[in-house]
Amino acid sequence: MTISFDNITMDEAVAFAMESIHQRRRCRVVTPNAEFALEAKKNPRFLNVLNSSQLVLADGISVIYASRIVGAPLQGRVTGVGFAQALAAAMAKEGKRLYLLGAKPGVAEQAAEKLKETYPGLVIAGTHDGYFREEGDVVQAINAAHPDAMLVCLGAPKQEFFMEDHDGELEVPVMAGLGGSMDVLAGNVKWAPPFFRKLGIEWLYRLCKEPKRWKRMIKLPIYLWDAVKWKLKGDRSNAARNAG
Repeated sequence: MTISFDNITMDEAVAFAMESIHQRRRCRVVTPNAEFALEAKKNPRFLNVLNSSQLVLADGISVIYASRIVGAPLQGRVTGVGFAQALAAAMAKEGKRLYLLGAKPGVAEQAAEKLKETYPGLVIAGTHDGYFREEGDVVQAINAAHPDAMLVCLGAPKQEFFMEDHDGELEVPVMAGLGGSMDVLAGNVKWAPPFFRKLGIEWLYRLCKEPKRWKRMIKLPIYLWDAVKWKLKGDRSNAARNAG
């Protein structure tokens, strides 16, 4: 079994999330890439959490290439950072409340200030860093803030397990696991320039900036080779799905 991605555009993903907010309907958002896929191969629980989420967004360009290889092409990428920004913009128009969870102490607060400056009308319900031991206390703090949506940036699979473990306790309609996006939103990590993003080669930009990431980048061709092998088996099940 593989990760089943939603064949959806950025606008459609945000519209789905906003509808979930309006209806107070549970919507867990995950953004798998090649690293996620390889981890999910050896971690059945992680795979199950990803596939049982209401929005499974194709974050990496390798996912788009793989979808073409297996004969089930996706419409395009929906990056975690891009989704966070687009969701914040939509929420700001309605004065909705956003909670930021994750990253090192102080980073969520920095991201909050940037988001409020960029999207006037957005209400930051609260923030909490990702360095905590008592999850119950964090859940209580989140619920007390009454957010409409929450960005969970704890790294995979910790963030996905956190959202699943407390699914019945957290009173937040939309929760999105977005990995290292908090540092980008805070301005501490520079997002790749538009040229690199348009071509889908942010990985090359990041590699040039941080050569030590080469061990992570090598997972991209491994994932694509897995797609080739999957294609040769003639199995197209679980390639894509409809949102929700």
